[in-house]
Amino acid sequence: MEYVKKFARYMKELGIGKGDHVAILGENRPEWGISLFAVSWIGAVAIPLDARAAPDSHKFILSFSSATAVIVSGSFYNAILSIAPDLKDMTNIIPMDNIEDICGRYASGQAAENVDPDSLLEILFTSGTTGDPKGVMLSHRNITSNVDDVHRTINYGPRDRAFSILPVHHSYECTGGLIATFGSGMSVFYGRGLKPRDLLQDMKLAKPTVWLCAPLILEKLYLRIHKEVTGQKGIKGFLSNVMPRGYIKKKIRQSLGLGDIRLIVSGGAALPGWVSSGLFDYGLEVIEGYGLSEASPLITVNPPSDPRPGSIGMVIPSNDVEIRDIDCEGNGEIAAKGPNIMIGYYKNKSATDETITRDGWLLTGDIGYFDEDGYLYITGRKKFVIVTRGGKNVFPEEIEEKLTKSPLIEEALVFSPDDIDIQALIYPQMEEAQKKLEQMGEQITPENLWKLIRLEVRKTNGELEAYKKVRHFALRLEEFPKTTTRKIKRYLFRDLRLTQDTRIL
Repeated sequence: MEYVKKFARYMKELGIGKGDHVAILGENRPEWGISLFAVSWIGAVAIPLDARAAPDSHKFILSFSSATAVIVSGSFYNAILSIAPDLKDMTNIIPMDNIEDICGRYASGQAAENVDPDSLLEILFTSGTTGDPKGVMLSHRNITSNVDDVHRTINYGPRDRAFSILPVHHSYECTGGLIATFGSGMSVFYGRGLKPRDLLQDMKLAKPTVWLCAPLILEKLYLRIHKEVTGQKGIKGFLSNVMPRGYIKKKIRQSLGLGDIRLIVSGGAALPGWVSSGLFDYGLEVIEGYGLSEASPLITVNPPSDPRPGSIGMVIPSNDVEIRDIDCEGNGEIAAKGPNIMIGYYKNKSATDETITRDGWLLTGDIGYFDEDGYLYITGRKKFVIVTRGGKNVFPEEIEEKLTKSPLIEEALVFSPDDIDIQALIYPQMEEAQKKLEQMGEQITPENLWKLIRLEVRKTNGELEAYKKVRHFALRLEEFPKTTTRKIKRYLFRDLRLTQDTRIL
């Protein structure tokens, strides 16, 4: 806390004070957290920026939010300098890399500002999968109530070690991976990024006990483990088949740096059931949670003592959740109410009124249902649901999960241009597809690749009701563009229509 207080004193001397908007831009690192806590300490408002976004996006948010200062790491310093002349409210650009030197100038720090719990703490700008940027306004009470619920639901402690790799500007990592973890007294290891080699090396160094993660990362982790285990031959293959399963699980965890892991939490998007069960088979139990930036973000989480596969868990203590407009299959829109629900969208009253009811309920836009024991399940997203001419609801996420069970399919986007034909855009798992074609004695051509994936689509269709079957698909030969929580940016493909002749995009 001494760093926080001294850095807060420095900002006060620059003229930054209560209510001022201060942006933070940098990689996951200790100084990012110091910056956020120091901004909060003096009663200013934090504007976390996405380190992966383009300079034009930073320029828009800094201007729209009327930020008067930005704390920026060396990686982005020159980019911010280049746009600074166009930012009429900007008066201070503070190098994040200098925080330790800055704090060394002071023998004592700044006293905490007297802040109303309902005053604004941060504005989180997110475009999500719809492409419409909104500034989510969260108060001190919003965040502290959510952190309190985390501690009441999940047992964090000073002896724990967290592994931070998700973007810290995002609500999930910021609340759960930064504020809640430091509030519990545990240590945090900041990974270098999501490149598989860096991630695995860092995990081995960190030896975490707690890891907040996203589904796509866990999916890639499972596929890597499965490939190594099933690909062993000779004496190693023989031993993997005869050795006790518990011993093999222990060796897998140790090889990944997860020998001490006791809690892996997945959030930010739905975790495919086959990934969850696959990791469990290798000794890695994952619990799912659910939330939105608009809810600070946590709404539900599986109790670690009794997780339920496929469910996003039970409602956190301070919240009420209900299912509205229930259809004939028992699915309806998830609505939540509690002290963690946002103040509203920054300078966007119409969007606020569409999302929060007059009596304070947040309409999440997610479709789901409760089981008889109070566990919540998500079946799809209201904006993405396909309503057939026969009145049937088709949730693209269900079909996408089935498609990506195939080791030959990396990613899939399911949609319908006319509410009649279900179509899919598929990004193959190139390495596995190449091996399969070679085994079949086929040349590696786009046409042969399409025919290979067609076999996998037909297998998936065999598991689906007639009105859910994929009628046509095309291949995409590069990864889909994604949000910072690794969800496909669907809005980029909303005008897509595949013809029968379209095979490669």
